Amino acid sequence: MKRIFLAVCLSGIAVASYAQTKTAAKRPAAKKPTTVSKTSTLKMGGLQSTLDSTSYAFGTSIGASLKTTGLSTLNYDVLLKGLKDAFTGGKAILTQQQAQQCINEALSKASLVKNKAEAEANKIKYGPIMKEGQEFLEQNKKRAGVQTTASGLQYEVLTAGTGVKPVATDSVLVHYKGTLLNGKQFDSSYDRGEPISFPLNRVIPGWTEGVQLMPAGSKYKFFIPYNLAYGERGAGADIPPYSTLIFEVELLKVNGK
Repeated sequence: MKRIFLAVCLSGIAVASYAQTKTAAKRPAAKKPTTVSKTSTLKMGGLQSTLDSTSYAFGTSIGASLKTTGLSTLNYDVLLKGLKDAFTGGKAILTQQQAQQCINEALSKASLVKNKAEAEANKIKYGPIMKEGQEFLEQNKKRAGVQTTASGLQYEVLTAGTGVKPVATDSVLVHYKGTLLNGKQFDSSYDRGEPISFPLNRVIPGWTEGVQLMPAGSKYKFFIPYNLAYGERGAGADIPPYSTLIFEVELLKVNGK
Protein backbone atom coordinates (compact mmCIF):
# COMPACT_ATOMS: atom_id res chain seq x y z
CA MET A 1 0.00 0.00 0.00
CA LYS A 2 2.81 2.37 0.90
CA ARG A 3 4.55 1.49 -2.37
CA ILE A 4 1.41 2.31 -4.37
CA PHE A 5 1.00 5.66 -2.59
CA LEU A 6 4.63 6.57 -3.18
CA ALA A 7 4.35 5.70 -6.86
CA VAL A 8 1.26 7.92 -7.22
CA CYS A 9 3.03 10.85 -5.50
CA LEU A 10 6.09 10.54 -7.73
CA SER A 11 3.86 10.38 -10.77
CA GLY A 12 2.05 13.59 -9.72
CA ILE A 13 5.28 15.45 -9.16
CA ALA A 14 6.51 14.45 -12.62
CA VAL A 15 3.28 15.63 -14.28
CA ALA A 16 3.37 18.95 -12.41
CA SER A 17 7.01 19.47 -13.33
CA TYR A 18 6.29 18.74 -17.01
CA ALA A 19 3.36 21.17 -17.00
CA GLN A 20 5.50 23.95 -15.51
CA THR A 21 8.18 23.32 -18.09
CA LYS A 22 5.64 23.64 -20.95
CA THR A 23 4.16 26.79 -19.43
CA ALA A 24 7.61 28.33 -19.12
CA ALA A 25 8.40 27.40 -22.71
CA LYS A 26 5.23 29.09 -23.96
CA ARG A 27 5.83 32.30 -22.00
CA PRO A 28 7.15 35.02 -24.38
CA ALA A 29 10.61 36.39 -23.71
CA ALA A 30 10.94 39.99 -22.59
CA LYS A 31 11.30 42.41 -25.55
CA LYS A 32 14.63 44.14 -26.00
CA PRO A 33 14.69 47.88 -26.70
CA THR A 34 14.55 48.47 -30.47
CA THR A 35 16.95 50.75 -32.31
CA VAL A 36 16.32 52.47 -35.67
CA SER A 37 18.77 51.13 -38.21
CA LYS A 38 19.79 52.75 -41.45
CA THR A 39 17.61 50.31 -43.31
CA SER A 40 14.48 51.18 -41.32
CA THR A 41 15.27 54.88 -41.73
CA LEU A 42 15.26 54.43 -45.49
CA LYS A 43 11.80 52.88 -45.26
CA MET A 44 10.40 56.05 -43.73
CA GLY A 45 8.34 58.01 -46.27
CA GLY A 46 8.03 55.03 -48.59
CA LEU A 47 11.74 54.81 -49.46
CA GLN A 48 12.49 51.09 -49.33
CA SER A 49 16.15 51.06 -50.33
CA THR A 50 19.25 53.12 -50.95
CA LEU A 51 18.30 53.18 -54.63
CA ASP A 52 14.93 54.67 -53.69
CA SER A 53 16.58 57.35 -51.61
CA THR A 54 19.08 58.20 -54.34
CA SER A 55 16.34 58.35 -56.97
CA TYR A 56 14.22 60.62 -54.79
CA ALA A 57 17.19 62.85 -54.07
CA PHE A 58 17.85 63.31 -57.78
CA GLY A 59 14.17 64.05 -58.32
CA THR A 60 14.05 66.81 -55.71
CA SER A 61 17.32 68.27 -57.01
CA ILE A 62 16.08 68.38 -60.60
CA GLY A 63 12.71 69.78 -59.49
CA ALA A 64 14.27 72.53 -57.38
CA SER A 65 16.59 73.50 -60.23
CA LEU A 66 13.76 73.67 -62.77
CA LYS A 67 11.61 75.70 -60.38
CA THR A 68 14.25 78.46 -60.23
CA THR A 69 13.71 79.06 -63.96
CA GLY A 70 10.13 80.13 -63.31
CA LEU A 71 8.43 76.90 -64.38
CA SER A 72 5.38 76.35 -62.19
CA THR A 73 4.24 72.87 -63.25
CA LEU A 74 5.01 69.93 -65.55
CA ASN A 75 3.32 66.68 -66.53
CA TYR A 76 5.22 64.60 -63.99
CA ASP A 77 4.20 61.22 -65.44
CA VAL A 78 5.55 62.20 -68.85
CA LEU A 79 8.65 63.68 -67.22
CA LEU A 80 9.33 60.31 -65.57
CA LYS A 81 8.81 58.55 -68.91
CA GLY A 82 11.39 60.83 -70.49
CA LEU A 83 13.87 60.06 -67.71
CA LYS A 84 13.24 56.34 -68.05
CA ASP A 85 13.60 56.38 -71.85
CA ALA A 86 16.89 58.25 -71.55
CA PHE A 87 18.25 55.80 -68.96
CA THR A 88 17.06 52.58 -70.55
CA GLY A 89 17.65 53.49 -74.17
CA GLY A 90 13.94 53.54 -74.97
CA LYS A 91 12.73 55.00 -78.23
CA ALA A 92 12.53 58.78 -77.90
CA ILE A 93 9.23 60.38 -78.87
CA LEU A 94 10.91 63.70 -79.79
CA THR A 95 14.07 64.30 -81.77
CA GLN A 96 16.88 66.12 -80.00
CA GLN A 97 16.08 69.26 -82.02
CA GLN A 98 12.38 69.09 -81.15
CA ALA A 99 13.16 68.51 -77.48
CA GLN A 100 15.54 71.48 -77.35
CA GLN A 101 12.94 73.70 -79.03
CA CYS A 102 10.32 72.69 -76.44
CA ILE A 103 12.74 73.42 -73.61
CA ASN A 104 13.75 76.81 -75.04
CA GLU A 105 10.14 77.90 -75.54
CA ALA A 106 9.08 76.77 -72.07
CA LEU A 107 12.01 78.49 -70.36
CA SER A 108 11.47 81.66 -72.38
CA LYS A 109 7.80 81.86 -71.37
CA ALA A 110 8.59 81.04 -67.76
CA SER A 111 11.30 83.69 -67.68
CA LEU A 112 8.92 86.36 -69.00
CA VAL A 113 6.32 85.49 -66.36
CA LYS A 114 8.95 85.40 -63.62
CA ASN A 115 10.52 88.72 -64.67
CA LYS A 116 7.12 90.39 -64.88
CA ALA A 117 6.20 89.16 -61.41
CA GLU A 118 9.54 90.33 -59.99
CA ALA A 119 9.17 93.72 -61.66
CA GLU A 120 5.70 94.20 -60.20
CA ALA A 121 6.93 93.18 -56.75
CA ASN A 122 9.92 95.52 -57.02
CA LYS A 123 7.69 98.35 -58.21
CA ILE A 124 5.69 98.08 -55.02
CA LYS A 125 8.69 97.54 -52.76
CA TYR A 126 10.93 100.19 -54.33
CA GLY A 127 8.21 102.63 -55.37
CA PRO A 128 9.47 105.31 -52.96
CA ILE A 129 12.94 105.16 -54.54
CA MET A 130 11.47 105.58 -58.03
CA LYS A 131 9.31 108.50 -56.86
CA GLU A 132 12.29 110.13 -55.14
CA GLY A 133 14.28 109.89 -58.37
CA GLN A 134 11.50 111.38 -60.48
CA GLU A 135 11.02 114.27 -58.08
CA PHE A 136 14.77 114.90 -57.91
CA LEU A 137 15.15 115.02 -61.69
CA GLU A 138 12.14 117.30 -62.03
CA GLN A 139 13.73 119.82 -59.69
CA ASN A 140 17.30 119.29 -60.86
CA LYS A 141 16.58 120.19 -64.49
CA LYS A 142 15.59 123.68 -63.31
CA ARG A 143 19.07 124.38 -61.97
CA ALA A 144 21.33 126.69 -63.95
CA GLY A 145 23.90 124.77 -65.99
CA VAL A 146 21.94 121.49 -66.07
CA GLN A 147 20.94 120.29 -69.53
CA THR A 148 18.42 117.55 -70.35
CA THR A 149 18.49 115.36 -73.45
CA ALA A 150 15.47 113.87 -75.26
CA SER A 151 15.93 110.56 -73.40
CA GLY A 152 15.72 112.27 -70.00
CA LEU A 153 19.46 112.14 -69.26
CA GLN A 154 20.67 115.23 -67.41
CA TYR A 155 24.23 116.53 -67.38
CA GLU A 156 26.33 119.40 -66.10
CA VAL A 157 29.68 120.48 -67.55
CA LEU A 158 32.28 120.74 -64.77
CA THR A 159 35.31 121.07 -67.05
CA ALA A 160 35.09 121.69 -70.78
CA GLY A 161 37.64 119.75 -72.83
CA THR A 162 38.82 120.45 -76.36
CA GLY A 163 39.59 116.95 -77.60
CA VAL A 164 37.73 114.64 -79.92
CA LYS A 165 34.30 113.27 -79.00
CA PRO A 166 33.91 109.48 -78.95
CA VAL A 167 31.26 107.47 -80.79
CA ALA A 168 29.38 104.47 -79.41
CA THR A 169 31.76 101.96 -80.99
CA ASP A 170 34.83 103.60 -79.46
CA SER A 171 36.70 102.47 -76.36
CA VAL A 172 37.40 105.24 -73.86
CA LEU A 173 39.68 105.79 -70.88
CA VAL A 174 37.90 107.46 -67.95
CA HIS A 175 38.04 108.29 -64.28
CA TYR A 176 34.66 108.29 -62.52
CA LYS A 177 32.73 108.27 -59.28
CA GLY A 178 29.17 107.01 -58.82
CA THR A 179 26.74 107.82 -56.01
CA LEU A 180 23.08 107.39 -55.10
CA LEU A 181 20.84 110.39 -54.50
CA ASN A 182 21.53 110.16 -50.77
CA GLY A 183 25.24 110.64 -51.44
CA LYS A 184 26.26 107.03 -50.81
CA GLN A 185 29.17 106.13 -53.08
CA PHE A 186 28.95 102.72 -54.75
CA ASP A 187 31.96 102.86 -57.09
CA SER A 188 35.03 105.00 -57.80
CA SER A 189 38.03 104.55 -60.05
CA TYR A 190 39.67 107.40 -58.13
CA ASP A 191 39.63 105.29 -54.97
CA ARG A 192 41.20 102.39 -56.87
CA GLY A 193 43.95 104.70 -58.05
CA GLU A 194 43.67 103.99 -61.77
CA PRO A 195 41.33 104.90 -64.65
CA ILE A 196 39.42 102.28 -66.59
CA SER A 197 38.98 101.54 -70.31
CA PHE A 198 35.79 100.09 -71.80
CA PRO A 199 33.78 100.12 -75.05
CA LEU A 200 30.99 102.69 -74.87
CA ASN A 201 28.41 100.30 -76.31
CA ARG A 202 28.86 97.85 -73.43
CA VAL A 203 27.81 100.02 -70.50
CA ILE A 204 24.50 101.38 -69.22
CA PRO A 205 22.55 103.51 -71.74
CA GLY A 206 23.10 106.69 -69.72
CA TRP A 207 26.85 106.27 -70.07
CA THR A 208 26.72 105.35 -73.75
CA GLU A 209 24.73 108.49 -74.51
CA GLY A 210 26.41 110.83 -72.05
CA VAL A 211 30.08 110.15 -72.71
CA GLN A 212 29.52 110.73 -76.45
CA LEU A 213 28.67 114.34 -75.56
CA MET A 214 32.10 114.84 -73.97
CA PRO A 215 35.19 116.10 -75.78
CA ALA A 216 38.34 114.40 -74.46
CA GLY A 217 39.71 116.30 -71.47
CA SER A 218 36.21 117.11 -70.17
CA LYS A 219 34.66 116.35 -66.82
CA TYR A 220 30.87 116.07 -66.67
CA LYS A 221 28.34 115.30 -64.00
CA PHE A 222 25.53 113.01 -65.12
CA PHE A 223 22.13 112.52 -63.51
CA ILE A 224 20.83 109.24 -64.90
CA PRO A 225 17.19 108.10 -64.59
CA TYR A 226 16.68 104.49 -63.55
CA ASN A 227 15.55 103.45 -67.05
CA LEU A 228 18.92 104.60 -68.44
CA ALA A 229 20.83 103.00 -65.55
CA TYR A 230 20.18 99.59 -63.98
CA GLY A 231 16.42 99.70 -64.40
CA GLU A 232 13.91 97.61 -62.50
CA ARG A 233 16.52 95.16 -61.19
CA GLY A 234 19.23 97.38 -59.79
CA ALA A 235 22.81 96.13 -59.49
CA GLY A 236 24.15 94.05 -56.62
CA ALA A 237 23.65 95.07 -53.03
CA ASP A 238 24.59 98.72 -53.47
CA ILE A 239 22.23 99.90 -56.23
CA PRO A 240 18.54 99.19 -55.49
CA PRO A 241 15.99 98.78 -58.29
CA TYR A 242 14.59 102.01 -59.78
CA SER A 243 17.59 104.04 -58.59
CA THR A 244 18.46 107.38 -60.16
CA LEU A 245 22.27 107.60 -60.24
CA ILE A 246 24.77 110.46 -60.20
CA PHE A 247 28.14 110.04 -61.92
CA GLU A 248 31.12 112.36 -62.19
CA VAL A 249 33.00 111.30 -65.32
CA GLU A 250 36.37 112.52 -66.54
CA LEU A 251 37.12 111.57 -70.16
CA LEU A 252 40.90 111.15 -70.31
CA LYS A 253 41.29 109.62 -73.74
CA VAL A 254 39.36 108.21 -76.72
CA ASN A 255 41.07 104.93 -77.58
CA GLY A 256 39.19 104.43 -80.83
CA LYS A 257 37.50 101.29 -82.11
